[in-house]
Amino acid sequence: MLSQSTTPTADTRWSPADSAAVYRVDDWGKGLFQINAHGNLAVCPAGPDGPAVDLMRLTADLEQRDLSTPLLLRFSDILRYRLDAIAGAFAKAIADHDYRGSYQAVYPIKVNQQRHVVEEMLEHGSPHRFGLEAGSKPELLAVMAMIDDPNTPIICNGFKDASFIEAVILATKLGKNIIPVIEKFSELQLIIDYAKLHNVRPRFGVRVKLASRGTGRWEHSAGQRSKFGLFVSETLDLVERLRDEDMLDCLTLLHCHVGSQINDIRSLKPAITELGRVYAELRKMGAGLDTVDVGGGLGVDYDGTASPRDSSMNYSLQEYANDIVFHLQNVCDATDTPHPRIITESGRAMAAHHSVLIFDVLGWSGFDRFELPQSFTDEALDTMPQPVRTLAEAYTGLTENNYVEYYHDAQVARDQALSLFNLGYCSIEHRGLAERLFFSIGSRVLRYVRRLDDIPEEFASLDVMLSDIYFCNCSIFQSLPDHWAIDQTFPVLPIHRHREEPRCKGILADITCDSDGKIDKFIPGWREDEADRVLPLHPFTGAKYYLAVCLVGAYQETLGDLHNLFGDTNAIHVAIDQEGAIEIREVVEGDTVREVLGYVQYEPDELRRKFTKSIEAAVRKSRLTLDEARTLRRFYERGLSESTYLT
Repeated sequence: MLSQSTTPTADTRWSPADSAAVYRVDDWGKGLFQINAHGNLAVCPAGPDGPAVDLMRLTADLEQRDLSTPLLLRFSDILRYRLDAIAGAFAKAIADHDYRGSYQAVYPIKVNQQRHVVEEMLEHGSPHRFGLEAGSKPELLAVMAMIDDPNTPIICNGFKDASFIEAVILATKLGKNIIPVIEKFSELQLIIDYAKLHNVRPRFGVRVKLASRGTGRWEHSAGQRSKFGLFVSETLDLVERLRDEDMLDCLTLLHCHVGSQINDIRSLKPAITELGRVYAELRKMGAGLDTVDVGGGLGVDYDGTASPRDSSMNYSLQEYANDIVFHLQNVCDATDTPHPRIITESGRAMAAHHSVLIFDVLGWSGFDRFELPQSFTDEALDTMPQPVRTLAEAYTGLTENNYVEYYHDAQVARDQALSLFNLGYCSIEHRGLAERLFFSIGSRVLRYVRRLDDIPEEFASLDVMLSDIYFCNCSIFQSLPDHWAIDQTFPVLPIHRHREEPRCKGILADITCDSDGKIDKFIPGWREDEADRVLPLHPFTGAKYYLAVCLVGAYQETLGDLHNLFGDTNAIHVAIDQEGAIEIREVVEGDTVREVLGYVQYEPDELRRKFTKSIEAAVRKSRLTLDEARTLRRFYERGLSESTYLT
């Protein structure tokens, strides 16, 4: 039987600063998160010098309003803080290097397509002339209706069919600052054809595959084997094709993708230099390039180690900005080429910090608190099978001087006791006793091992084997899909009780019936070499115990099947009869664009109304003909009712 822990009390030997060190709050929090004097986790939405929000008090207040955990808290002011920081870093780099180009960022809405988030990105980014990026038809429909300002850039990435490109060409006649990026060579002919059809000289870009690529988990999304973009040889063919069509001046943007979550700044430098060389050479050939889009890649230091780990980055925001500006400037100055406008698409760095997931612990199980006597009588020992007796003697005789030998003996005895039970020579009571003894021995050995500077390899897995399981009121699949799918680590910590030492080590299990529904990989503790497969926690007493997962604002809020707002596919139920004939039993239609936009809080009818209004305004000003207006309006209306995939 497991014993219950006592009610938590403040530990005079433990301070909030101690907890901040254990959970590395100052390292990954970047001044936006702190542990306050009350021992609660607090958020500073406007930065370290601004007011703080006590998350424990906020959670209690929300529960008084019948808003119970799990809760996803979004802090709009953090979005503003991050956008200002990114704009400020590039402004400083431009000033320090006497760079003669400008800077803009665009937010790829696939990072978090929730309408409120996108609207706040536009609002907070407007002072810096930041824009949006769309990578699919549903995203294009949302973005075209949301942006009226002709100075706000709209970058269109991803695969594009004929109707997509025609809509983009016509949107330029509405006054939209929309730039489609050619990802595959066949898109060029579509742009040429529709530009001629509608008498438009559009602005568009081309994504080039660089030989250089980033590092980290997503390094294969860049380089010459990347999914998108044209090889340099194809780019040269594109230039000649545009020259033949007298449209070379329309090629105004050069795009690349170095990689997502770049963890090592050294990989960025050669990529930017290579991109700068391509830009300078294409300018020399007569292309109308004035903008370089370096794509995404600016990392988020999820674990606070400031290292080239997959969940970290070994550079600062300012160093990132300096490197891009410096290396582009070097190439341009060496080739007497005008400095281009710089665009970045670092949505993760914009959005990750602003959301916090909070949930409560529902229950607990563990090995460290088995009830056992301090010693065993001779009569009790005589009734035990020899392996169980060995375990009992190891348990009572274990000391800091002999724990290595006794633990080895306990491992052998545990296996022997199990074998005897399976053969019928050990009762279930004695097997249960052997189990308690072994785990209690292991728990005591672990306390000795943790005092060592270097933990022997044979004891490295003790933390995991003896970790407690905290059952949490959440779904990992719903709220943290990246942890389940790709082992992404996030900062996890209690939101209260930080005036007590977290004496337990645990993993977190959600309430789903799937064995993968757990968090068992955590950021490193204050000792970076410490195992990150367990989390320091407080004993669970049955009272409310709340945990937070921070930095979840990028990619986590929308499930994988809504990435880029691509919804469910059509599902067909197929059967085969006894003669081998195929029978279609049922067809379940997939999501429409209208349905998917509704999932993320857009009002499709309101989007259509706004877009129709902008079309009519363009007709009145003679920017669109009636036929073009009808084509664009039909594309929009038909697009809302069609599949999210290209047809």
